Amino acid sequence: QVQLVESGGDLVQAGGSLRLSCAASGIIFSINAMGWYRQAPGKQRELVAVLTSSGSTNYADSVKGRFIISRDNAKNTVTLQMNSLKPEDTAVYYCYGSLRIGPSSRLNNYWGQGTQVTVSS
Repeated sequence: QVQLVESGGDLVQAGGSLRLSCAASGIIFSINAMGWYRQAPGKQRELVAVLTSSGSTNYADSVKGRFIISRDNAKNTVTLQMNSLKPEDTAVYYCYGSLRIGPSSRLNNYWGQGTQVTVSS
């Protein structure tokens, strides 16, 4: 069983910073990509940032220049440094992992339980 556990969500004032962390545990053979999605009330879940095992990154346009994603491949963790936060960044942030549990298994997507980020104006 694979688990993704997030931490770091909080209430912060606009212009402030937060750091989200996610650790993947369980039976993991290899990780293709890890990243973050978010879902605001009444909206669909959207990509925030993803980092592949080769080092490629993909950021939502709305967070480019403000958020930085990083990974520790040895520890199976991914971190999202969020700077210059805006009220529109308020959402539940979900950790995402695309990984294999065995050498011949297919890639599967896994999700954390979510962590709340609230940015006050």
